[in-house]
Formats: sequence, C-alpha cells, structure tokens
Amino acid sequence: MAAALLSSPVVAGVQAAKPKFVTTPKVNPTVHGLGASLRVKAEEGGKVATVDRSKDTLFFADENSLTYLDGTLPGDYGFDPFGLLEPGNGDVGFINPSWLRYSEVIHGRFAMLGAAGCITPEILSSLGVIPESTGIVWYRNGVIPPAGSSDVYWCDPYTLFFVEVVAMQFAELRRLQDYRKPGSMGKQYFLGMEGVLGGSGDPSYPGGAFFNMFNLGKTEESMKVMKTREIKNGRLAMMAMFGFGSQAILTGKGPYQNLLDHLADPFNNNILTNWTSVYGQL
Repeated sequence: MAAALLSSPVVAGVQAAKPKFVTTPKVNPTVHGLGASLRVKAEEGGKVATVDRSKDTLFFADENSLTYLDGTLPGDYGFDPFGLLEPGNGDVGFINPSWLRYSEVIHGRFAMLGAAGCITPEILSSLGVIPESTGIVWYRNGVIPPAGSSDVYWCDPYTLFFVEVVAMQFAELRRLQDYRKPGSMGKQYFLGMEGVLGGSGDPSYPGGAFFNMFNLGKTEESMKVMKTREIKNGRLAMMAMFGFGSQAILTGKGPYQNLLDHLADPFNNNILTNWTSVYGQL
C-alpha cells in the first residue's frame, strides 16, 4: 500500500503508432515552477513529439519522472521520488508500473469504503439514529483481542471473520484473474452473470452494467474527470485510514470523538499533544 500511496499513475513512454519512440527519451530540462515541457526524440525520421506540462500542477517532479509521467492518466502530478514507476526498472515481483497503477486505484477504493465504514456507525450512534450498542468504535468490532469485543452480529466474531476471509479470497482471486487476463471473467461461468463481468479491457475500470450501472462518464473527457476525482479521493481516504489507526493507538477513541474533542479544545487535543500519550493512558 505504501508503494501505491507514494506513487502516481504512469504511462510507459509516450505512445504512438508511427513512428515508435525510444524507451529512454531525451528531456528538455526546462522546469519552471509547477510546470515542465517534455520533449521526446522519435526513433524514426528524427521527428520530435512534445508533451507540454507547463500548465499542469506538478509535485516534486524532476526530469526523470517526466519522461514517463506524461499526464495522460488521471491523478498524474509527476510525483515519483523513488523512481518506482520508471519503465526501465522492469518487473521486480509485483513492483511494475502496470501493477502499481492498478493497485493504487484498488487500495483507494477499499480505503474510501473503509473510511466511511469506520466513522459512519459512530456518527449515527451519537445522533441516536442507531442503537448505541451497535455504534461500536471501528477497531472494537473485529476479532483481534483485546480490542475486538463485538457480540452484536448474527454469529460470533470468529465465525464472521472466517466467512469474510473466504468471501474476500474468492472475490480477490477473480479480480487478480481479470487483471492478468482482462475480459476473462466474462467467459467463465458465474451464475449467469458473465455478460456483466466481461470488463472493458482495463482492469482498473471494468465498467459495464454492474460496475457502472448509472452509465456515468458518457464522454471521454467527463470520464477522465471522474477518474481524477476518484483517485484524489482514494489517496485522501488512504491517508485518513492511516490517521484513524494512529488516533486509535494514541487516544483510544474513534475518529468522530477525536473530532469533537478537537473542536471543543483544539489547543489541548491535537496531533502534537496526542503524541504525549499512548491509548490515552500516559
């Protein structure tokens, strides 16, 4: 996850049908403020294609990162300080540009669901919308002792955890298969739903009647805007989940209660003062 969080999407070189571009392009070292111009020398004919990023917002971009982060993918700000996405690195296990781009999108989606799931019961319980007994602080509704102490589900926490592991394993293996062979889920029998699981050819954005049931992003431009919004919110959610976990360790409270405490007394309840205690005990 850390690799996915730190890295932005990548395109392995500037793509073109004719002529093909070299894998190690030359870059015009013109970097001004938040923008930069990228010049790539073509392999044939000596033609030069230019990707102008002078109007793009870039974060800690350098000459090297701008040779493969060309702004064509959503959420690309030229940020790759460790060079993890450089095409010349090749495949090192799961560390390759395609997988890192894909994993960032998936982790972002899980984080958005997780962040909403962590804070919503706490808010609804405090407002009296749901019973207080079900408004359990997120880290107490699991099975890890001594924090996990939930007994309000249809079964004991250990049975529920086992069912979740089996269900998630099944879903994740199908997702991995679709990543390796895009469209394969539309060919494998699955309770007659194969037609809506065929995907779009891009595992990160399968689309279709099931994954885009409201037919959002009807044009290429509007779809790119939505993809950019998604990856931005996904990155924010990953940071939020990290914050939720840190706050739980330091304060022993949920994120909503932490927010209320900070608003009530911001000088004594903040990130600096929280470091003086662990689980609110010291």
